[in-house]
Amino acid sequence: MTPQSDEDEVWRQIVASFNQTAEPTSAVQPWPERENVPAEDPPQPVKAEAEAPARLHEEDPDTEEREAPVAEEDDHYVPPPPPPLPKMDSGTRVAWLALFGGPAYLLLAALLSWPMDGWIVFAAIAAFIGGFVALIVRMGDGPPPGSGWDDGAVI
Repeated sequence: MTPQSDEDEVWRQIVASFNQTAEPTSAVQPWPERENVPAEDPPQPVKAEAEAPARLHEEDPDTEEREAPVAEEDDHYVPPPPPPLPKMDSGTRVAWLALFGGPAYLLLAALLSWPMDGWIVFAAIAAFIGGFVALIVRMGDGPPPGSGWDDGAVI
């Protein structure tokens, strides 16, 4: 037999057994004893460890100043503070204001029944389109300035 015909036979067996149910004996198999977890309380600090700090504190009253801070029981990850947001130049601010300000003005004018002349609607729509185009043009295709001469892997 060729390797291709062996693979074909294996696939035929897989497809033939697709709708068959699993063996009923597989659900009754015993759970391995080594995987059982004992049901007990969480470990308590050893009594000797608790007595040792108490003895140290009684012997030297200044230990309070020298003792290391006690770690919380729920020791969890605390991420570092995030870096500050990048500063935007005035052109980018105006583009964002135009992008959101035009539709926002039209929405407010519609909700509050303000009179909308044709030139106001045109200005709001033009502000939206102009802000969008300005942000796309300012986005650029190149690497960020100051990234060095190496662009990494170029495919």
